[in-house]
Formats: sequence, structure tokens, C-alpha cells
Amino acid sequence: MRVLTKIPAPYILLRKSIPLRGEMLEQEEKVPARLSTARSRELGEELRRVRHRSRMSSAQVAEALGWSLGKLSKLETGSRGTSPWEIGTLLGRCGADKATRDRVLAIAVEADTGNFVRRNTPSADTLLALTLHENAARTVMAYEPLTVPSLAQTEDYATALTGDRSVARARAARQDNLRRPTGPETVVFVHEAALRLVVGGTKVMRDQMLRLALMCGWSNFSLLVVPMAANSHGALRNPATLLTFTPPTKPLAYTETDSATVFHDDPAVIAEYEAKMRALSHLVLSAEQSREVFAHWADAYDKRGR
Repeated sequence: MRVLTKIPAPYILLRKSIPLRGEMLEQEEKVPARLSTARSRELGEELRRVRHRSRMSSAQVAEALGWSLGKLSKLETGSRGTSPWEIGTLLGRCGADKATRDRVLAIAVEADTGNFVRRNTPSADTLLALTLHENAARTVMAYEPLTVPSLAQTEDYATALTGDRSVARARAARQDNLRRPTGPETVVFVHEAALRLVVGGTKVMRDQMLRLALMCGWSNFSLLVVPMAANSHGALRNPATLLTFTPPTKPLAYTETDSATVFHDDPAVIAEYEAKMRALSHLVLSAEQSREVFAHWADAYDKRGR
């Protein structure tokens, strides 16, 4: 009987191409963390929520999938990627329903170009990409040309504007988030045209003006009026919000339309939003002057309502 004294070369090559489980985990740990993007963080948060709803721990999911804890953790924080097939496997293991699977897999296969669109269903205020990043922001700068910006609306004003009380409650929750002790430095530019445009009647407007005057006293929060007499500038035309984060996370900008919200973390686009915010900052009244304008309009609407 012939005994093989050498292992055939093809077998050696095959063995090298299929590492054992321990070797796979070791290789996973060596994968360098990448700089996360807004889209990868959104995807990671979607996966984290799916896992939490399944009541499975990170260790349980990692063990079931044959992953390391490091791989799962980096995926949930958006600092590494993986294949749509592996994401589908994770979703199936956690028992995600079809609607969730379709939504998450759509994000997973989306090209990471630095710009992405999310449909407002039911409103932009509840979009994960928005709330996730507002919660993590270091600074927030917002502008809307014809209405009081969402981050400064009363519930009655928001309800009158949108016709939806749930949207109003979502906006109130966003404001509460900004007011938390560790909340971001927030600057809201309010065009004087928004103070003149009557939404919901004189009482709603009076209460909204009083709210704006009150918010001027909030810590880490500035409301600044762009007066009607301000010089015409392209920065006044469209709404915009710019968020910054602790480095190395890149800034994120977004603009809401009637049906969708467009997000950007492409550096060239961010530079345009930064220039817009600088232009607005040169058009506004001082903080004290802005408070006086809000108080003036509160008094004017109070008199109209008598």
C-alpha cells in the first residue's frame, strides 16, 4: 500500500484559500476601521435597531453568524461595510419583517456618493438619517425663507402649517433634544417675512412670537432675524440645515422638499452650505435686536386679536 508522504499542492492552495473559523475572526479584527459616512451610519443604526427589536445581544448575533463582536460593532456604528448578502443574513437571523428587509437592503446597495435622498413618510422630522445625526451633532445651523424654521415652531404653529399634530409633536421632540445639557450649539436664522406671514390665526402667531422671544434666552441656542431691509442675496432663496460633529466625522447638510429630504456629506457640497451660512450670518440683526423684533410682533398680534 502506497503512503503519501507529501500533501498535493492543489490541496495546500485550497486550504490556504479557506481559513478556519479562528483565522477568519482574526482576519476580521485586522480589517481597518474606515471613516464613516452619513449613509453608513444610517445603515448601521437600522441594523442595531433590528437587533434590539429581536431581543438578541451582540454576542448572540455574532455567534449565530460566525462573526466577531468587533465586526458587528463596526457595522452598527457605520465604520465598516459588508456585503448585501451578509446584511440579508443578519436581517433574517433577527427576524426582520419584509418591509424592514426591503428598506434596509435598499440602503445597503445604494451607492455611497456623498448625496442621498429619503422620502418624507410621514414627515422629514421622523427620518432616521435626520434624528440620528441631530442627536450626535456638535453644532446645528438652520434657515427657512418663508416660515418659522421647524426647530423653533410651537406645536400649534406646526399643526396649522402641516395639518398634522403628529408632525408638530415630532418637532417639539427635536427641540427638546437640542435643549439637553449635552445638546449642540444651535443657530436658527428666521426671515422677517416668516413673522409677517400669518399661520393659524393671530393667537397662534402671538404665541409663536412669544416662544421665539423666550427661546432667545435658551443656553446654546441663538435665534437671529434676517430683516426685510437686508440686501438681496442668493443665500436667502432656499432652506438649508448644516450639522457639524466631533472630528473625524464629516459635516452633514440637508434640504427638505415637499416630498423628500436631500442629504449631503460630499465635501464640495458642504463647502457651498458653509458659504451660505456665512452669508446669512452677515445679513442678520444682533441677538438683542432679534429678541426685540420677536417681542414687537408678539405685541402686534396680541393687539390684532383683541
